[in-house]
Amino acid sequence: MAMQDRTQTGRVMAGIRSRIATRLLCAGDRLPSVRRSAESFGVSPATVVEAYDRLVAEGLIEAVPRSGFFVSHLATAPQSPSAQTAGRDHAIDPFWVSRQSLDSPAASDRPGCGWLPADWLPHGALQKALREVSRQPGALAAYGTTAGDPVLRRQIALRFAGEGLVCDPGQILLTGSGSHAIDLICRLLLRPGDAVLLDDPCYFNFQALLAVHKVRTVSVPFGATGPDPEVFEEIVARERPRLYITNSSLHNPTGGTLSLVTAHRLPAIAAAHGMVIVEDDIYADFAPGAPTMAALDGLSGVIRIGSFSKTLSAALRCGYIAARPEWIAALTDLQLATSFGGPDALASGVVSHVLASGSYRRHMEDLRRRLGPARRQMAARLAQIGIASQGDPGGGYALWCRLPTGTDGAALARACLAHDVILAPGNVFSPSQSAGGFARFNVAQTSDHALGVIATALSEVCG
Repeated sequence: MAMQDRTQTGRVMAGIRSRIATRLLCAGDRLPSVRRSAESFGVSPATVVEAYDRLVAEGLIEAVPRSGFFVSHLATAPQSPSAQTAGRDHAIDPFWVSRQSLDSPAASDRPGCGWLPADWLPHGALQKALREVSRQPGALAAYGTTAGDPVLRRQIALRFAGEGLVCDPGQILLTGSGSHAIDLICRLLLRPGDAVLLDDPCYFNFQALLAVHKVRTVSVPFGATGPDPEVFEEIVARERPRLYITNSSLHNPTGGTLSLVTAHRLPAIAAAHGMVIVEDDIYADFAPGAPTMAALDGLSGVIRIGSFSKTLSAALRCGYIAARPEWIAALTDLQLATSFGGPDALASGVVSHVLASGSYRRHMEDLRRRLGPARRQMAARLAQIGIASQGDPGGGYALWCRLPTGTDGAALARACLAHDVILAPGNVFSPSQSAGGFARFNVAQTSDHALGVIATALSEVCG
């Protein structure tokens, strides 16, 4: 009998905890009376009293004399978005690569990080631009305009025109970064519980950011030329996602680029089902000439975003959104409310100066020439230790690779981390957790030392 009572008490406690965790009961809410809870759970009032007393002892609820029991303010403290991935291996948490890459000592090797080394970036052009911009009145003290530097917005519109995308500068909003751009779009177009479609695999921070917005993610397999349109349409029709977020050019992590046929089909499917496409083309300048859905759609149902963190400097937090005028107006107000303007005038001014000087064009030409041989050489060196690149992506600095048969990417990442080598295991990128045998490698960040550590770790993990 005593065991039965303890089990019933535990069941009541679990029920209350569940209601608090799912926000059916929030901080300060009054719990049902003892008699009402006893009826609800089908137990005796004494069992409910014991359960409530134990929850008070845990600090989850509070007893207020002559008033009842209330949810403690400590019980519903904000949770990290990573709590939504409870039960997943820590090495495949969508936040894992970011945490390790950003917080590890400078001496660490970072084959899994998503940016170029400092000595691959145009420091001379950036320093010159910074000196010029800092001399301008107010550059070091003033707020920027609500939509961002009009000169830079015109430059971005001209760059779009060269790709076939006709876009008025008034349809462009500068933001603090590419991630900030997606966050603003999510704030505008999503509500908790909405469905969002992602590629599988996809950029891990898409998953992390959507966890913050408490939406439901669904996924579509992404191949060398994008999702299969028939499979894409079936999933969209069944799941009714509000947004589809993707990289259409040099897809992260696979390196794939949409074929022209697929780039035509996906916006039409989205429009037929009331879904908006967010096209993150942050890698477009590594592979100029690739088809974009924004250009083919004319920004009707496609929103294009990007930034300069992968090409110029991660320290220059300057992104942009190109969209329909009414969406830009609403997004501008959202940005004003949440950060009192777009990127600081200094960052956008430096980017604008580098673009105008012609040094950005020369820098990108040099990068593309340098990265081609680097990708081929790294693919060959990885092959020597049993890691097979899934084709040359034709641009950029990332290789999506299949690990030796039977190798678990998370286990390999943990083994390498013990030697200060940071990998990006495949399941970090996979919403369905179906890429455990893959990893993404940055050809500009994978040193001889890192390759040696990886080779040794492979023998340990596979052995």
